[in-house]
Amino acid sequence: MRALLTALAAGLLFGLGLTGSGMIDPARVLGFLDVAGIWDPTLAFVMAGAVPVAMLGFRLTRHRSAPCCASEFQAPTRSAIDRSLVAGAILFGIGWGLVGYCPGPALAALGLGRTATGIFVGAMLAGMAIFEIARRRWPWQPKRESR
Repeated sequence: MRALLTALAAGLLFGLGLTGSGMIDPARVLGFLDVAGIWDPTLAFVMAGAVPVAMLGFRLTRHRSAPCCASEFQAPTRSAIDRSLVAGAILFGIGWGLVGYCPGPALAALGLGRTATGIFVGAMLAGMAIFEIARRRWPWQPKRESR
């Protein structure tokens, strides 16, 4: 129960931060990406504020043996840049650039009741489901890098 409440609090804090900074408005993100038009630097300021906070959080974890709601930290085990990572990043960037939403702000913006946001979230969930079905049907393992 503690883990669930902690996750809920973290999600609410994240959503409030996105809402307060205006990042749930896709026009702000698209304005940031439109460097040839009327450029909106708001996203840069949000990122400039978020990076030091994240750095502090990572630094504080160095002094803990485990997180507050788990028995151990779960760090990524893979560090290689492979085709699937690059393809995913490209798809993410294309979607973000076309629509102005990425998953976090889109979920936070659902509360506004906009039809376009609901369509985006539905398409995002459908894409995740299609990927998972394809991954299970045609399993593959990335090529191991020789050392």
